[in-house]
Amino acid sequence: MIYIKVYRVQGEVLLAACDKELLGKTFREGKLKLEVKERFYKGELVELDTLEELLEEATIANLVGERCVEKAIELGYVDENRVLRIEGVPHAQMAKMKW
Repeated sequence: MIYIKVYRVQGEVLLAACDKELLGKTFREGKLKLEVKERFYKGELVELDTLEELLEEATIANLVGERCVEKAIELGYVDENRVLRIEGVPHAQMAKMKW
């Protein structure tokens, strides 16, 4: 299960998604800090398969956790070489460019 929250602002669709067990936690490594804040990520608790249709619609995505990031890689939205890991927790961002 993952938490998802969708924001619609000025024509953009921002998707925030994180693995359920990471919600509310903070990870630090060197100067890097990743806060999986409830106010940003906690929306609807859904099955991982829901992520596919949401990523298709999203223009921007902020993803945290093994399940969320791996699914985005599998679907071709994230390059696995661009995934940031903080305390071993994967974090990826995606933006679709408009031409």
